[in-house]
Amino acid sequence: MTDWAIVTGASRGIGQAIAARFRQEGWGVVTLSRNPCLVPGVVDVNVDLAAPGWEGPVTSALRDALGAATGRVCLVHNAALYAHDDALSLDAAHLRQVLEVNVVAPALLNRLTREYLREGSSILYVGSTLSEKAVRGAASYVTSKHALVGLMRATCQDLAGTRVHTACVCPGFTDTELLRSHLGGSLEALALAKSKTTFGRLITPAEIADIVWFCAGTPTVNGAVLHANLGQVET
Repeated sequence: MTDWAIVTGASRGIGQAIAARFRQEGWGVVTLSRNPCLVPGVVDVNVDLAAPGWEGPVTSALRDALGAATGRVCLVHNAALYAHDDALSLDAAHLRQVLEVNVVAPALLNRLTREYLREGSSILYVGSTLSEKAVRGAASYVTSKHALVGLMRATCQDLAGTRVHTACVCPGFTDTELLRSHLGGSLEALALAKSKTTFGRLITPAEIADIVWFCAGTPTVNGAVLHANLGQVET
């Protein structure tokens, strides 16, 4: 039987690195993202998790790929929207869209994949340093990433007795297109981000993929929040 990983937001950055790592380990991989995943050999399902109606195509894709005789399944909730916004002036439609991708879609995917979760399977969440703290100008992202930790902890309790485990990996400053876009291409801002880790550098997506791979095979981390930030400097 083939083990399968299902990875959201796998067209770039951390998600793409996670898909590549599982393929390297011989797993089948289904990717769910708006743009194509360039990792060879994946089952690439192009869907927008913010748009209504994505559940149908995903349900069909999972049935076709995984079938009835799958091995372990690792569902990795990586897709996320990040926007500059303010807690005192949030637009309702904008907040709903962020929550739709960052919180609602993971909850719905849990339901869609539940029938495939054999013993040894896992549901893994990619959070953020901002899952447990906050900064100015990122209210919707901070709120949704806090909620993701709550969803992971609820997942742990509701999976009791199934021998399926869960965890939330919280990366720090990782060298992704999302981070560089957030920094606006400023070399000064990039240097500041690097200075915020005790190693004086950014984390690579592959390093986060290593942590996710570790969690997939390690049920003792069930219910845990794992900080993967190179030792973030607190000021």
